[in-house]
Amino acid sequence: MSVTDVDRRDDLLDCARQLARSAGTEGAATSTAFLQLGDPSLSRELTRLADAGAETITLIGISLGPLAPGHSWLRRIAAHWWRERAGRRPEIQVATRLATTPDEVAPSSTETRPITGTEPGLTSPAWERVPGHVRQVLICRGPRCTAKGSEETARAVILGAMEAGLGDDDLLITHTGCQFPCNQAPVLSVQPDDVWYGNVEAAAARVIVRDHLDGGRPVEAYRLPR
Repeated sequence: MSVTDVDRRDDLLDCARQLARSAGTEGAATSTAFLQLGDPSLSRELTRLADAGAETITLIGISLGPLAPGHSWLRRIAAHWWRERAGRRPEIQVATRLATTPDEVAPSSTETRPITGTEPGLTSPAWERVPGHVRQVLICRGPRCTAKGSEETARAVILGAMEAGLGDDDLLITHTGCQFPCNQAPVLSVQPDDVWYGNVEAAAARVIVRDHLDGGRPVEAYRLPR
């Protein structure tokens, strides 16, 4: 569900295989799919499984990190695929709760509900307009930044913004791919201020939220030259 889960795809796939063995379903296909920033997308993986002849697909949502969409999005996207699917459609069962650790995923005890096609769609009047944010905070989640702790950077920015009372009309916080000054990882940039920060560990992120994002004063100690 979250960007963190994309970073841990191998661990999650190993977990799925172990669970299949423990549930006595080793012959069943086990795979991972992602709601954001990861490949394969959930829709693409559902298509692959359906084309391969799967009759029943069980989806268990896992959320290990910050900025994950709500659980309802798992049903929304699966239902959208199911309605749009041409030809034979498999039965899709969706777990009724998210797992927040791989150990919480236990098919034998996971309650599921079927997709019926009557679930809400992918649009809403609340999502029609660009939010009225003053600044966009771009947090690099490229391979080097991820390896050097940008997950904790993102968590610190999100929690710091919440504590400062900064909402959608103040900040748009966005995960990105590589922003290029990789030697300075973790990297964070603020637009339209055109301010770039390097070596932004969690403690530095909290200072940047306090002084720049809330106070309007760039933090020179972590600022990268332009």
